[in-house]
Amino acid sequence: MDEPRPTIHGCVVLCGARAVLIRGPAGAGKSRLAVALIHAAAMGLLRFARLVADDRVHLEAAHGRLLARPADALAGRLEIRALGIGEVPFEPVAVVGLVVDLATEGADRLPTAADAEITVLGITLRRLAIPPGCDPLLPVIAALRSPEGRH
Repeated sequence: MDEPRPTIHGCVVLCGARAVLIRGPAGAGKSRLAVALIHAAAMGLLRFARLVADDRVHLEAAHGRLLARPADALAGRLEIRALGIGEVPFEPVAVVGLVVDLATEGADRLPTAADAEITVLGITLRRLAIPPGCDPLLPVIAALRSPEGRH
């Protein structure tokens, strides 16, 4: 029998060729940002967006890339506050290209180069730290559409 893979609390949305790993404390808006990214793609603000995982994410480093998968019991399920948990189309695996940390205390308005990267499981990735109370959708879309964010 295979050992269960460890999971983290977070969400992952595939946006174009690479995924956004959304992290933050409970109630920070991880699922809300996931829904907003999917909606932004439906409205033409992003080329493509589809859920990979909501609430529990399996992460693994493979060949210099960070792979994300949903927890089996939650695959294709997405929580929308005030509506509940719904079934949505999902991707079974995606390569992470951007980490978004919500409700980050002390996040700078103009982050340094060191703040704009993070290492997860030995893989260095682009990072966007969002301060508490800030709507993350527009900064995330801007990061995904910026030249250094293109995948």
